[in-house]
Amino acid sequence: LDLSNCSLHSVPPELAEATAAIVLDLTENPLTTLPNGSFLGFTHLQLLAVPPALECPGGSDAWQEVTVDGSSRRCQGQKNPCNGSTDLAWLCPENSACAPDGPGFIQCLCDNPFHGYKCLREGTFPVLLFGGILGTATISLSLLLWGTQRRKAKTP
Repeated sequence: LDLSNCSLHSVPPELAEATAAIVLDLTENPLTTLPNGSFLGFTHLQLLAVPPALECPGGSDAWQEVTVDGSSRRCQGQKNPCNGSTDLAWLCPENSACAPDGPGFIQCLCDNPFHGYKCLREGTFPVLLFGGILGTATISLSLLLWGTQRRKAKTP
């Protein structure tokens, strides 16, 4: 994705839709900062070129090689923060596993069959029980209101 020399003063919000990008060039733009989260979800990004005044997103530890030449800073080879020397596995709750989510970002994915808040729920959502209780309550309340309010309705 070549966005070089596009007179960008900030990272466009539409960039969040390009998470499948492998190469991204932002050089020759008057960018002053890269906001945190600009590259969240960019798990396939292998080469990012930014103006030399900017740092690589996630810092130099998130990339295998960072080089600076006259017109750009090249961030190459996104590292997987989950299998590095910094033990991030403890950040994820029990019944989940660490997964990369862009340069310098991780996400915790629930192991199967766990789901929900902190992966504490096991199995699937009880659709029949929920639907049965909701349906019964709705019908009961409707009949009660129909029966009590029927006499107040005037016929022409």
